[in-house]
Amino acid sequence: MPEKDALARYKGKRDFTRTAEPSVDAGARSGKSGEQPVFVVQIHDARRMHFDFRLEVDGVLKSWAVPRGPSTDPHDKRLATPTEDHPLAYRDFEGVIPHGEYGGGTVIVWDEGTFRNLTTDRAGNEIPMADAIERGHASFWLEGRKLHGGYSLTRMRPDDRGRADWLLVKRSDGFAGADRVPDPHRARSAHTGRTLRQTAAAGR
Repeated sequence: MPEKDALARYKGKRDFTRTAEPSVDAGARSGKSGEQPVFVVQIHDARRMHFDFRLEVDGVLKSWAVPRGPSTDPHDKRLATPTEDHPLAYRDFEGVIPHGEYGGGTVIVWDEGTFRNLTTDRAGNEIPMADAIERGHASFWLEGRKLHGGYSLTRMRPDDRGRADWLLVKRSDGFAGADRVPDPHRARSAHTGRTLRQTAAAGR
């Protein structure tokens, strides 16, 4: 699917004359040939506080809303609801989405980094990340400022309306532990060191 078609839902939900979120045509500091794909975890103080977990796949950020945030404990199965694809430039977005706009509220970048695809078939051959997500199971290794090690996303069975949530789970490795995720109200931006409240007060 062409990148702009993949971002049609993103564009249709937003009025870029009112929100400072990046447009579909905005540039990004990622995606160069030979570089590892990126991930970002943003905290979004919208109608309901949540974390947004995003992976760079085929020129866009595949996105899931994770109410409780990613955990470092392999025993924690974190609900992850898929949302629309976002442009790569969104990995840098922090600021205040105006109330009345889709997703109105404050956003900070809590973590960012690169990831490596770990998804393989039974013969040990790598499955491309886009195909893995389409099939409903993706494994990857995160190299972030805060999150490290293996994680997996697994799609659950669809509900009566045909909607299917996912589970985000930490894999058992040397980076597993009981640290979990900090209180989002106290968490600080990986870019500015500001909390959600401080970012909102700065109006950016």
